[in-house]
Amino acid sequence: MGRITVVGLGPGSPEDITPAVRQALRECAVIVGYKYYFRLVGPYLNPESVCIDTGMRRERERAEEAFRQAEAGREVCVISSGDAGIYGMAPLIWEMKRERHSEVEVEVLPGISAFQKAASLLGAPIGHDLCLISLSDLMTPWAFIERRIQAAAMGDFVTAVYNPRSHERYWQLERLREIFLRHRSPGTVVGYVRQAGREGQKAVITTLAELKAEDVDMFTIVLIGNSHSYEWESRFITPRGYYDDAPAGEAAAERAGAAIMMESFRTIMGELRQPDRPLGELWPLLHAIHTTADFTMERILHIDEGAVEKLYGMCRDGSLRHIVTDVTMVKSGIRRGALRRLGIEVHCYLDDVEPQQGLTRSQLGIRRAAEEHPDALYVFGNAPTALMELCRLIRNGGARPAGIIAAPVGFVHVCESKHMVKPFREIPKLIVEGRKGGSTLAATLTNAILTFDDAAALRPGRDV
Repeated sequence: MGRITVVGLGPGSPEDITPAVRQALRECAVIVGYKYYFRLVGPYLNPESVCIDTGMRRERERAEEAFRQAEAGREVCVISSGDAGIYGMAPLIWEMKRERHSEVEVEVLPGISAFQKAASLLGAPIGHDLCLISLSDLMTPWAFIERRIQAAAMGDFVTAVYNPRSHERYWQLERLREIFLRHRSPGTVVGYVRQAGREGQKAVITTLAELKAEDVDMFTIVLIGNSHSYEWESRFITPRGYYDDAPAGEAAAERAGAAIMMESFRTIMGELRQPDRPLGELWPLLHAIHTTADFTMERILHIDEGAVEKLYGMCRDGSLRHIVTDVTMVKSGIRRGALRRLGIEVHCYLDDVEPQQGLTRSQLGIRRAAEEHPDALYVFGNAPTALMELCRLIRNGGARPAGIIAAPVGFVHVCESKHMVKPFREIPKLIVEGRKGGSTLAATLTNAILTFDDAAALRPGRDV
């Protein structure tokens, strides 16, 4: 009785064939495989070896021939690309051994898989938990494949995609992308490599939003990052977590809070009716729903086009240095770390003014603020009278705000105050329509602006 050795040839380059595989190729009397792969192994074969090749999709015939040769007492080598155990010949050989009740001894020698080669060319994208999915439905019903795609997307796995696209299977990769976008940020890093380790090799790094199915084919491996993956110096990196090992205490608690917030954002993304929004709308919306657990925010949060991008740009270039809030609770909810990082001060004058007949303290506080910081970002989370006072000052030339966040809450003059601010089209605005609002909501919308540089990676936990 002979022996079958199933070997993985790696992705295609000679240097990626392991020494153990080369030795097996030299020692076996019979080599069985797909005819294309014999071009990769020629230099390592014994001149006296018998080579039996077949065409594509003839895997079962190859396996049967290998058993016939081995049962006749010969040493047989079955060749498979990549790693023989990953979408390769090894499972079929073991199943056939079981089916035939064969006494032939079987050994599997691992090889470098295409996803490993692709990962090495892209940087370090598979540094954490990952899964492999083939989009070929020749032997697996598409309904099964789609369930696995859903699980991978929801589980935040780094995902390697085999057989992403062919002439006949032109739509499956786009469907995968659609599913992933329900659970991942549009800015999620994606890399793909065509002909990894072979002539014509090409590596590309892009994002989930920008991935184009027509740019890949059956010779391409696609790697989709998780929520921690990032691009740096044209390399795709998924961190393992070594740089998060700070001492226990406040820093550790901050990281735990950031992780919970990130998981919450992914959950919200999966439940949005319209997740494919511009990033300047999506980022504050995620913050608003995270703070309120209220998905009506998707309908009532109004954001002027480009408002978040413009206000964040002013924070970055130093032209916005002051934020004014109507009440101290809004001030206390704005992240101190973000303020320090950007060099911004927050002011609330509610406790610095004396009441006057016919005027609220919040109105008087806004008057005082406009005298000292007429060009600040004004944030309202409580008092509609304060917002109305700012509107009056703008019309009279007493204030020229860099931007306005209008989220007062209540029943008296609340809706009117929000309508009053809308005509100032030249001022970037975020408005919570109707009666809803509140200090925590106003603060979180401010935080969304201050952390907008984290939006593309959907990493909301900085400065928490």
